[in-house]
Amino acid sequence: MDIAKIHEVFLKCTSVSIDTRKIQPNSLFVAIKGDNFDANTFAKEALEKGASYVIVDNSNYCIDDRTILVKNSLKTLQQLAQYHRNYLKLPIIALTGSNGKTTTKELIYSVLSSKYTTKATIGNLNNHIGVPLTLLSFTSETEIGIVEMGANHKKEIEFLCELAQPDFGYITNFGKAHLEGFGGVEGVIEGKSEMYSYLFKHNKLVFVNLEDSIQVEKTRSINQFTFGLNTTTANVSITQVTANPFVTVKFQDLKITSHLIGLYNANNINAAIAIGNYFEVPNASIKAALEGYIPENNRSQMIAKGTNQIILDAYNANPSSMAVAIENFKQLDRPNKMAILGDMFELGDESLYEHKQIVNSLSNQNEIDCHFVGADFFVHNIEAKNFHFHATFDELATYLNKQKINDSTILIKGSRGMALERTLDFFEK
Repeated sequence: MDIAKIHEVFLKCTSVSIDTRKIQPNSLFVAIKGDNFDANTFAKEALEKGASYVIVDNSNYCIDDRTILVKNSLKTLQQLAQYHRNYLKLPIIALTGSNGKTTTKELIYSVLSSKYTTKATIGNLNNHIGVPLTLLSFTSETEIGIVEMGANHKKEIEFLCELAQPDFGYITNFGKAHLEGFGGVEGVIEGKSEMYSYLFKHNKLVFVNLEDSIQVEKTRSINQFTFGLNTTTANVSITQVTANPFVTVKFQDLKITSHLIGLYNANNINAAIAIGNYFEVPNASIKAALEGYIPENNRSQMIAKGTNQIILDAYNANPSSMAVAIENFKQLDRPNKMAILGDMFELGDESLYEHKQIVNSLSNQNEIDCHFVGADFFVHNIEAKNFHFHATFDELATYLNKQKINDSTILIKGSRGMALERTLDFFEK
């Protein structure tokens, strides 16, 4: 069956699923092989749970006329998503970057949704499987689509752009993330800039933050809409940015006070303002959308635990995001500050060096009680009154169990694999 016929089947269904645990009635189940399982074996279960059709790539699991046999289920999912994107012909904004892309996506979604029927990537479904699922979630009622794209090696963004065929793009920044896969910072810049190459090749538009010299340099020849601080050269000028701890910005006659913590979130907010402005969202609606956005999923959340205020930013970490989080924490005018910092993953040969840099960045201050957690931080164990090194999370847990921490402001940040949100259980509720 060709893609056009499969698309006709897809249009009869209400959703697409790759997980039988999340099957919806009248869905299309696509059986994708994983490293440790073969989803073809779940085809019968998917139909029993309410799927109307299943796509398989193993003839042994063909059940009846509700089964569609293809050569490769993953490639079929990707081709179906690309076909559906062309079928709908709606404007799509693509978003990538080393840090802040999910938060920025959520802010842009909040702003655009105040005027348009908008759909966006759910959570961080931003890879070669997540992007197709996002595209297939768009319907004829969708007026604007937002597609987040993640990558940990070169050519990924190029491939995802060919699938999504964006009309607009924004790269949040170029940082020290996934250095192992990209082969260093220059590789990160080259890999993320594949989005710029696509937009230039297809005469599309890029949103550019004039405060980022790499963005400016890489987009000189591309159609662009710009934003920046206190500038008359940008399409949108932000006149003031503060954060203590929540980010506040001024735009035209508006003062916008967000629920996001840290100056590093200002650019994410500013991008949402600029994109809202481009799509002619009224200023009052932009303000209401940004002030109404509440972060979740362990991203820049402010959580009260008894007398303690906790900045929970434990969804992920890399050297760039860790550094800006620490710098922001340093400038907070708060007594009794504590930082719990977990190992940063996927740094390859640069890992020990980058962890040492983080330790060094905190060595000349006494106002923060620093706790470093994980094997790569533990290598740099040094004697300092306000430094504590824990080789494992269990060692940190043992320490916290013996303490009574009150009236403190606490930063918690680390890579996803460290799961540092578990530390919340040790503070007064």
